[in-house]
Amino acid sequence: MSCPICEKRPPKRFCPAKGEKICAVCCGREREIAIDCPSDCPHLIAAHRYEAEHRKPIPAEEFPYRDIQFPADFVYARWPAVTGIATAILRFQIDNKELSDGSALAAIEALAETYRTLGTGIYYERPPDAPLPRALYRQITQFLQEFRNDTTGRASSPPLKDSDIFHLLVFLLRVGKQETNGRPRSRAFLEFLRARFSLPAEAAKEGPRIIVP
Repeated sequence: MSCPICEKRPPKRFCPAKGEKICAVCCGREREIAIDCPSDCPHLIAAHRYEAEHRKPIPAEEFPYRDIQFPADFVYARWPAVTGIATAILRFQIDNKELSDGSALAAIEALAETYRTLGTGIYYERPPDAPLPRALYRQITQFLQEFRNDTTGRASSPPLKDSDIFHLLVFLLRVGKQETNGRPRSRAFLEFLRARFSLPAEAAKEGPRIIVP
């Protein structure tokens, strides 16, 4: 037998996405590109762990909104909003299994740009063209509207201005750029969020578990 992908090397690794064994080379080369790997694949988990241990900082030219600065305390003081945005993304993924890091980041970036212009007093909205990130864009927008209208239990939290939301979205965009590996079908950033916000109520009580980039 030979690997069903390359048809050259012997298959030694079971691929849950393919339902059969493939060779180690194709596993590494096609992972999250041609192969839509499930998050519980042991080879994917090991690869993500290795990537996290050897991750380099985002290059300056790729750092989102590199001219924008805000202290960690600003984000942590508004952590319920960060928790809500993250869980809105994760809930969207439940119904849209095909959501990838790229689509999620496209939605966050487009929404950040919308709130950047709102902070200057100009209304300019340009949601993503692709259907999936556009739908996520709408879902996050809906959450933010409901969050701002419902102040129950948040008397001690500062009011959330348009410029504040922009900075929080920039924060999540930077985290996403740092955590994703850039492959077309990567969900490393989404798994990063799930590990920290898998239980929304408890996550809100526990407080921040992400360091501001």
